[in-house]
Amino acid sequence: MMRAKPINAEVYVAEDHVVQVGRDGMAEFQQMAARNARHRARLCAHKENQNRIHEMFIALTGNAYIRPHRHVNKSESFHVIEGTATVVFFDDGGKIVEVFEIGDYHSGKPFYYRTEDARFHTQIVTSEKLIFHETTNGPFNRADTVLAPWSPEDTDTEAVKAYMENLKLDVARFKKRGG
Repeated sequence: MMRAKPINAEVYVAEDHVVQVGRDGMAEFQQMAARNARHRARLCAHKENQNRIHEMFIALTGNAYIRPHRHVNKSESFHVIEGTATVVFFDDGGKIVEVFEIGDYHSGKPFYYRTEDARFHTQIVTSEKLIFHETTNGPFNRADTVLAPWSPEDTDTEAVKAYMENLKLDVARFKKRGG
């Protein structure tokens, strides 16, 4: 695996001059995600929060909760390497306004999306694991990511479970209506 220094239990920064990511490295990150309380692990290919481009390889398990959030003055691209997910966009009050499926190249689903829209969004992992490459513009400023006030904090396990069950039902109803 490439050399990476841990920032915390789920975030690592690549240390190699030329960052190379392969199947074995992602398998190791998937194992880290499985052991992590939040079911995720991230490898930052950029070295500093102040870098103008931020590239991350993120591994999630099927149990991961991505709290709905939006990015202020940011673009975001999302390229699926392995697995599938449902992407959900919301209005400011938490009402679903757009839903689409994504998956790796072999899934036959779109494997990439990019947005500059500052709407709240989340991904619901629909496979055992999801590995993706995300790119956004830097520098990183925590205030540029706004968590949806109508969604539970990821530390409230029971509220997250109930929220996700309801969200999946809402997504199914939204899709049935034809969006």
